Amino acid sequence: MKNIKIAFFDIDGTLVDMDTKEMTQATQETLFQLKERGIILCIATGRMPNNIPTFPNVTFDAFLSFNGSYCFSEEEVIFKNPIPAEDVQKIIENGRKIKRPVMLANLTSEGANGTDKDLMEYMAISNNQVKVIEDFDNFAKGEIYQIMMGGRKEEYAALLDGVHGAKITAWWDRAVDIIPADGGKGLGVEKILAYYHLTKENAIAFGDGSNDVAMLKTAGMGIAMGNATEDVKAIADDICGSVKEDGIYHYCKKHGLI
Repeated sequence: MKNIKIAFFDIDGTLVDMDTKEMTQATQETLFQLKERGIILCIATGRMPNNIPTFPNVTFDAFLSFNGSYCFSEEEVIFKNPIPAEDVQKIIENGRKIKRPVMLANLTSEGANGTDKDLMEYMAISNNQVKVIEDFDNFAKGEIYQIMMGGRKEEYAALLDGVHGAKITAWWDRAVDIIPADGGKGLGVEKILAYYHLTKENAIAFGDGSNDVAMLKTAGMGIAMGNATEDVKAIADDICGSVKEDGIYHYCKKHGLI
């Protein structure tokens, strides 16, 4: 893997254990060593920019937030792709019809028109809370990059009824992220590769959830975590150990990346 020059990592279930919500020492050391060897480090997450955690002794070079809809480095914005305004309003209306509250995210804050058990527990996974706001209608008229809702697969059709410019991506079976129809982590990877003048053959990506499928397909080497969902494992080029087993560390060590 001598041609690998950039590495993309999902956070929850990949870099960070879903139960402990912490990164292991071995994973931290892996990232540090990759950086020391000149490999560009990128976070690729469904989280909003100000909810991306920092880790001791690790500095990332670029970030795909909102599942690739807003990509940036420390120096500049690389790519931005908000949800069409008419689709935001339609999704809010659909949510009301099936009694599902909606949480919207712009670049700096989030706001919801209510909450339910699924949405609360979904946000808690990333140490976040549902923020119900009084001026929701005005908030919804702004530039929205992602919509979070409780929702099972059987509700997907109702959530997107009449929606043309947005789609569902999900990494948990009780809630969804709604992003632009042409968006996703795969598009974010393409934009960052172009920014650094690299090709897919220069890229490796690690992920565990269904929203990581496009990212793993877009990278030259897509690696599924041992704890990944079956659809992720099915499309991956390889599978490493689980996040609890320091899968990223052992994979990088075995293949000479560190």
